[in-house]
Amino acid sequence: MLFARKIGIDLGTCNSVVFVPLKGIVMQEPSVVAVSLLENKIIAVGKEAKDMLGKTPDTLKVYRPLKDGVIADFRVTQAMLRYFIEKTSQLARFIKPELIIGVPAGITSTEKRAVIEAGMNAGAKAVYVVKEPVLAAIGASIPINTSSGHMVVDIGGGTAEMAVICLGGIVNWGSVRLAGDKIDEAIANYIKEKHNLAIGEQTAEEIKVNIGTALPEKEEKIIQIRGRDLILGLPKTVKISSNEVCIAINDVLMEIIQAIKQVLRETPPELSADVIDGGIVLTGGGALLRNLDQLIEKSIGVPCFIADEPLLCVAKGTGVVAENLDVYKKSLMSKR
Repeated sequence: MLFARKIGIDLGTCNSVVFVPLKGIVMQEPSVVAVSLLENKIIAVGKEAKDMLGKTPDTLKVYRPLKDGVIADFRVTQAMLRYFIEKTSQLARFIKPELIIGVPAGITSTEKRAVIEAGMNAGAKAVYVVKEPVLAAIGASIPINTSSGHMVVDIGGGTAEMAVICLGGIVNWGSVRLAGDKIDEAIANYIKEKHNLAIGEQTAEEIKVNIGTALPEKEEKIIQIRGRDLILGLPKTVKISSNEVCIAINDVLMEIIQAIKQVLRETPPELSADVIDGGIVLTGGGALLRNLDQLIEKSIGVPCFIADEPLLCVAKGTGVVAENLDVYKKSLMSKR
């Protein structure tokens, strides 16, 4: 075969998305791995493993190997990468692929080395790591190589990152380890305090996805949830409204907005003018939270837009980089 295989991976705390040039997005799975403790063997990856969360007997353990966007469990991450490589390459088993992996802008050199090593051990020929805000911008079709500045806010599961990008690179960035997971946690805590009900992370996520909103709404949405009554210890059902969720998650959202403001404060004035013209582009799963763009616009006074398919922006960015590897090699990446 004449071509080297390339695979782009958005390695997220909550979800991982795999992109193969010419095929597009080939996989979108939760970043969850189930391990059998008796045989020390991986028995499920992705959706199948996520369905086991909070339900496993003591012979099984479900891991989320990435925490805050970086590797928390090396061996399990490596196994997950191997699973992605094998799943995408039934035909070309014998050619080792080159991996392009998105990493948080705030990653340390040790954390970056861990990603490269995990990729190499999982069977890659070479591993390139690219900062996620740049990939998100490329994936959102922002012309990053021009001389006008653009601001991208990428809200994932573990981190929210905001970056001002100009001339193909990051001029200024900020990162908070507050994002989707912390929003789920805030919902669970609120329900615990207000309704004396313990709920699992799956349920908290369900509430966020179905009725979560960043601004109070006139027409509230209501959802019924089940959990364990903290006083009696028995199963109980309660109703939650979207405006309650709005109160529950407000603090987390305000911290993310503070971080965006901080980045804007440190941005050169010329670029600030560009950001006001072009607006802030929201990517990542967090961008799907209802009315978040309006809350940011209201708090900062800069227009805010949601990218097309925000969940897939980083993965699409890895795809563009993979297709034009020679062009991007010099400007973006550090290879081992």
